[in-house]
Amino acid sequence: MNEPAMLQDAPDFSLVMGGPVFQLFRRAHLSGDAMELLKRRIIVITTIAWLPLLILSWLSGQARAGVALPFSQDIETQIRFLIALPVLVAAELIVHLRLRPVVQAFVKRNIVIAEEMSKFREAIDSAKRWRDSIPLELALLVFVCTIGHWLWQSQIALGTSSWYATPESGHLKLAPAGYWNAFVSIPLFQFVLLRWYLRLLIWFRFLWQVSRLSLHLVPTHPDRSGGLSFLGKSSYAFGPILFAQGAMLAGLIASRVLYGGENLLSFKMEAVGLIGVFMLFILAPLTVFTPQLGRAKRRGLADYGLLASRYVEEFEKKWVLGSASPRDELLGAADIQSLADLGNSYAVIGEMRAVPFGLQDMTRLATATAAPLVPLGLTIFSLEELVMRLIKIMF
Repeated sequence: MNEPAMLQDAPDFSLVMGGPVFQLFRRAHLSGDAMELLKRRIIVITTIAWLPLLILSWLSGQARAGVALPFSQDIETQIRFLIALPVLVAAELIVHLRLRPVVQAFVKRNIVIAEEMSKFREAIDSAKRWRDSIPLELALLVFVCTIGHWLWQSQIALGTSSWYATPESGHLKLAPAGYWNAFVSIPLFQFVLLRWYLRLLIWFRFLWQVSRLSLHLVPTHPDRSGGLSFLGKSSYAFGPILFAQGAMLAGLIASRVLYGGENLLSFKMEAVGLIGVFMLFILAPLTVFTPQLGRAKRRGLADYGLLASRYVEEFEKKWVLGSASPRDELLGAADIQSLADLGNSYAVIGEMRAVPFGLQDMTRLATATAAPLVPLGLTIFSLEELVMRLIKIMF
């Protein structure tokens, strides 16, 4: 294929527009062919997860009082179903819009050469098969209904009298609202979250396959990543998922501090560690391009080093050793500008990164993850003290 034909026939791939659940949403008129009806999806899914909990806890007299932790005061539950869950649903449209151009950019930027186009399309087709897999989504459903339920009951549920359960003889006795929470709301949330993890694995598997191709990386590209910095910027599409994770962490810590009697500062290492893990999960897979970036940098340094040696040798003969004509003007000479341009190109290659993302990308993702945790700090620090502590941590 020639270049115009490649650009016209650039492949199209959506990480979220496919799979059994997507087809179910289409049949239920909760989504269109291009991820429309987002507000409707958010309202319906949030209503299924949260509204029955409110109604059942109110009918049993545990919505505002009657137990140590009534429904209206359960910060963790409110954050999970009224903030994190809607954000995770809304993230589908963001990822759909942000990642489709990323796949096309490999072709439009001539990073995937014509000889590798067939393998590139095979990688896309493979990702689509994984995205549309019925067994994978069924496995997620089975997981959340078995292991997910056990983890919530044994590790996450509070061991105190609450609107959803009361400790009794070493186990939790579920209230009416607790049954809906344990067998509908929590599995629904876990399924949505784990489905995102599955999509991330599919996306990273696709990037790994692309990294195995013979890519056309330009070592003098001003992005200092051989032309791949758009991959680091594409990670912003997963910012809402990180925000939802941070919100869940904030809700969990708030519940343990307010109703479990634990100290907020005792969670600082866990918070920092989990923020790092979340960022690592998003950015670490991009390091699959490190070998190709390293080869491109070494090749660029060698090629431009040889070119520079030839040029400065001729430059020295002409301008330093005096072979230039007396009528040649040194001031404003094109040779001087060319020497400076060559030096700049060589410097760009020397500054080339081993990964297709930079400190700015890491900072943005860390901010998206940590933002929901800031209100927790205001419970023990003033706003001024909190800002100063954040500045010390960052700098």
